[in-house]
Amino acid sequence: MTSTHRAMGSGSGLREEDLNRIHRALQAAGEALRPFLAGPVAFRQKPGQEGPVTEADLAVDRVLRALLPQDGEGWLSEESQDDPARLDCRRVWVADPLDGTKEFVQGIPEWCISVGLLEDGIPVAGGIYAPSKDLLILGSRETGVFCNGARVGLTERKALAGATVLASRSEWQRGEWEAFVGGPFRLVPCGSVALKLALVAAGLADATWTLVPKCEWDVAGGAALVLAGGGSVLHADGTLPRWNQPSPCLPNLLAGREELLREVRQMWLGSK
Repeated sequence: MTSTHRAMGSGSGLREEDLNRIHRALQAAGEALRPFLAGPVAFRQKPGQEGPVTEADLAVDRVLRALLPQDGEGWLSEESQDDPARLDCRRVWVADPLDGTKEFVQGIPEWCISVGLLEDGIPVAGGIYAPSKDLLILGSRETGVFCNGARVGLTERKALAGATVLASRSEWQRGEWEAFVGGPFRLVPCGSVALKLALVAAGLADATWTLVPKCEWDVAGGAALVLAGGGSVLHADGTLPRWNQPSPCLPNLLAGREELLREVRQMWLGSK
């Protein structure tokens, strides 16, 4: 794994420790994942329409849970049984051990390990590690965002004209993005919503949005990165997401520069 945030120095001591903890956890999770990268990946389907799960998901979940939450801190993960005690915690770690498991199983390099930290219901720090892309993106509101150790941030684009917009690969394949085809921007299908959010935070794309509900573990880490980069994360109706909820489901999510998202929301309303 590439060295991470040696250039950081402006954040508080506590936040530096949070980012160091995220870095160490992502590094250990990457090592736990290594044995599963050599060949075809066995998987089973979760009940209903929840998608596949692999032994890699579970192995990474165990590592993250062992290294991230400390006494008095909550935990929410796609692969752990939810403990309502998190609702009473000021600090809550939210993880998706493998966001983009479908792509992971299919050998498409669009998946990542995602970690977010909530404080008082606000995403304040996060990180993603995408081994197949050699990308490690970390950030917090106090330090800004770093990609593989270099300081990065959102693009300067404030309008959709000429923008690069990342679309959900699954939503794209189901035809759910047809209303946005033909706009003055480039649409790029990509797996893993956490990865898409992180790419926006790192200035590797201009915006992304989801058309179907996502769980907090899907987006908390990426949302923290977008916010750390000075961007906005909101719902299509303009309201802010509420985090660490009893039912951790978000109806949709838009991410990018505030000015650009105003245009996105107008287009969204026009497509309905």
